[in-house]
Amino acid sequence: MHDNYELDQLMELVRERKFRALREILIEMNEVDIAEFLDELEVDQELLVFRLLPKALAAEVFSYLEEDQEKLIAALSDRELREVLDELYLDDTVDLIEDLPANLVSRILRNTDATTRAQINQLLNYPKDSAGSLMTTEFVYLHPNNTVEESFARIRKVGLDKETVYTCYVTAGRVLQGVVTVKRLLLSAYETRISDIMETNVVSVTTHEDKEEVAQLFSKYDLTALPVVDGEDRLVGIITVDDAMDVMEEEATEDIEKMAAILPTDKPYFQTGVVETWKHRIPWLLLLMISATFTGTILGFFEEALAANAALTLFIPMLMDTGGNSGGQASVTVIRAMSLGDVEFADCPRVIWKELRVAALCALTLGAVVFVKVMLVDRKDATVALVVALTIFLTIIVAKLIGCTLPMLAKRLGFDPAVMASPFITTVVDALSLLVYFAIATRVLGL
Repeated sequence: MHDNYELDQLMELVRERKFRALREILIEMNEVDIAEFLDELEVDQELLVFRLLPKALAAEVFSYLEEDQEKLIAALSDRELREVLDELYLDDTVDLIEDLPANLVSRILRNTDATTRAQINQLLNYPKDSAGSLMTTEFVYLHPNNTVEESFARIRKVGLDKETVYTCYVTAGRVLQGVVTVKRLLLSAYETRISDIMETNVVSVTTHEDKEEVAQLFSKYDLTALPVVDGEDRLVGIITVDDAMDVMEEEATEDIEKMAAILPTDKPYFQTGVVETWKHRIPWLLLLMISATFTGTILGFFEEALAANAALTLFIPMLMDTGGNSGGQASVTVIRAMSLGDVEFADCPRVIWKELRVAALCALTLGAVVFVKVMLVDRKDATVALVVALTIFLTIIVAKLIGCTLPMLAKRLGFDPAVMASPFITTVVDALSLLVYFAIATRVLGL
């Protein structure tokens, strides 16, 4: 990453129109850093600097220009657009097309050759969240009867335009037979047959596999590439680790948004308008606000009890917050474990048993502390302290059990477990904690 001095120097070269010197610096820079620099420029300046880049570098930089790709496409001539598209990997082109308006998509397809156009249309037909939509058809495949020497000749011939050459797939009649790495090829004698050195125990996915599960396979097996096969085990594409990382980032962002009671969006923060942001936030806020009215209903039902012992009112916020926090801890822990594949619905009894023991320890600790606090700090009598302590104890038990079971139940029913995170669980636990509180208070205090 270039430092501020270098960025200022580049901006100065643009202002002074010293494009030859600027080009020499840009050629030596990493494509990600160039993309960040272009993001700092006005559109007309950005187009001017982009045209200074060699074709291959321009395509690499273009794939990292998330915010300004649409503006550049509109500004580039057909010849320039063709040059960029020719250098882009197919999966990057498909990702680009999915986010563009129809008029620009038509222009891109018009400037690609018939074969590429057919491949793009094929990839676009796969479900959005499937492995097929994520894969690229640009990979190196070898024949099992070829020698290492013949395979190297093939890699040199076709490898330049492929997404990766480090992992090569072995096929016979398009059916996936095995996998071999370039490292294994380099360490083998030239006359060795590929069938003798290939790994036949290949981890693969089908075209309709969910992309989140695909990303988990990369993490589980420490893969750099993953083959994608059709229903007849024919190799139709590969998914590379950079695409899997994008999926992980998208899923993590989506879960965070759901856990914060926001409808997910795939746009960067500053590209999402105020009205659009409002639309994503307001549905959950309305739902949570309406559901929170149950809390008010419960308070109204026990209005006479509160009037008889006004001291009870002092502890309501603490009880509700503690319950919500306890449920939130359990839910976030379980949701994270489910996303990593550590916990399934079948593990529900084990999860409940563990959380029940954790809840008991937390409840005993907080119950004892709050009893002492009510007696010594709030200076209330032992009966009130006992009511608050018992409520804390039972609330934590209930909250943690709800927090660990609701996400698993949601996934079982086909919902995203992240929906059952802190805001939703807090609302449920708030109502339950009040019911527990007043049930204990009416019995112990005789209200």
